Amino acid sequence: MSEDFNNTLNLPKTDFPMRGNLPQREPEMLEKWEQDRLYYALSEKNKGKPSYTLHDGPPYANGNIHMGTAMNKVLKDIIVKYKSMTGYNANYVPGWDCHGLPIELKAIKQIGIDSGTIDPVTLRKSCREFALSCLDGQKQQFKRLGVWGDFDDPYLTIKPEFEAKQVEVFGKMMQKGYIYKGLKPVYWCADCNTALAEAEIEYQDDPCYSIYVKFPITDSKGKFDDLGIDLTKAYVVIWTTTTWTLPGNLAICLGPNYEYTFVKVEDEESKSYGEYLLMATELVSTVMDAVGIKKYSTVGTFLGSDLELIETDHPFMGRKSPVIVGDHVTLDSGTGCVHTAPGFGLEDFEVCNKYKGMFKIIVPVNEKGVLTEEAGDFAGLKTADANKAIAQRLEDDNTLLAMQKIVHPYPHCWRCHEPIIYRATDQWFCNVDMFKDETIKAIEDVKWIPEWGEERIKNMVSMRSDWCISRQRSWGVPIPI
Repeated sequence: MSEDFNNTLNLPKTDFPMRGNLPQREPEMLEKWEQDRLYYALSEKNKGKPSYTLHDGPPYANGNIHMGTAMNKVLKDIIVKYKSMTGYNANYVPGWDCHGLPIELKAIKQIGIDSGTIDPVTLRKSCREFALSCLDGQKQQFKRLGVWGDFDDPYLTIKPEFEAKQVEVFGKMMQKGYIYKGLKPVYWCADCNTALAEAEIEYQDDPCYSIYVKFPITDSKGKFDDLGIDLTKAYVVIWTTTTWTLPGNLAICLGPNYEYTFVKVEDEESKSYGEYLLMATELVSTVMDAVGIKKYSTVGTFLGSDLELIETDHPFMGRKSPVIVGDHVTLDSGTGCVHTAPGFGLEDFEVCNKYKGMFKIIVPVNEKGVLTEEAGDFAGLKTADANKAIAQRLEDDNTLLAMQKIVHPYPHCWRCHEPIIYRATDQWFCNVDMFKDETIKAIEDVKWIPEWGEERIKNMVSMRSDWCISRQRSWGVPIPI
């Protein structure tokens, strides 16, 4: 005898189908939410309840959403819906950043032209159309994820009222003296042809060649007269990981309170046999190991401050490189004698400015990362090619003491992910020092989750003195000066 045992089970009865069939049902459900304007109905229902606002950092309108954007929006949507269900009037206004380099680069690629071959007005029109088309696409993609929000009236940086507010805030900053223009080394992306702020930099481990270079001492100011040193064989040794910056060298910087000594090379197999090499006493053994010199002795000791303004010759640029002193010099690496190119480094720039009128800042690399006429024989080379050519020149002239292949963290552009350079240019800056204390106080008034976020942002602010706000691009809100 057969019996239908299903009828003997006390199971709940439901109209829900056995299969989820989500590929078909989800679009239907989302369409019904849209037709019923469910977000706006919930917002109306919660009027009068305590307000909860989620400030949404906008994505760039420069393409389809990706996994990171999706996760960001879904997590925020969960928070807003949770707050709506627990007694809050939780409104969510989505927004888009419609300006900036990512959009300009994508628009140029879509047009199919090279940067600089289109007039700014036409380029801005193309960028605007591109941003708006991407915005519409992302809006639909967010809705497909089930995100609720005021998509009828999002905030867009492209709206005139948004741009006007930016100009208004900028005007107030200008009136308070926060804004200034000056020649200063800034992060520069040769691929994107623009200055970058510190927040736009990411570090990656890069392989490179570090070099030890000998600068011949030409005027000791009588400091070594009683040591019996042959000045025709005396050198200050510098170390650098950016060989291409050597055409910009104007000085060698020592730590004023560090001890320095001459190393007499007694290794007959060395090309430097019989030479006297000046370096920090503390680093002698490290440097000698690195350059492969096994037999040597030391002659004399000096404080860095005692050697100020002795003169050396630049190895190949036909000019003097005087010795100066600066507190930024460390003994963590190198020789304690710092190659100083003020056009390519902020600390170099600042220490050279302390020697009033002594140095004329030169920047022998253009905006495309190509060495200029100021680089002499190396003009026309890109920085990567210049590294090899300059190293070869030093080798031929016997001023290259040693070369090593190393891997070190190097700054890259967060947009194109190419290595950047430091380059002194005229830029507009915001002086963060003038309101740093107020900013840190505001940070401390915020509850941070997780708690370590507070210390991280405070450190970022406290370590910054100014903020480069110039961008050499056509698509953005102009600096109204």
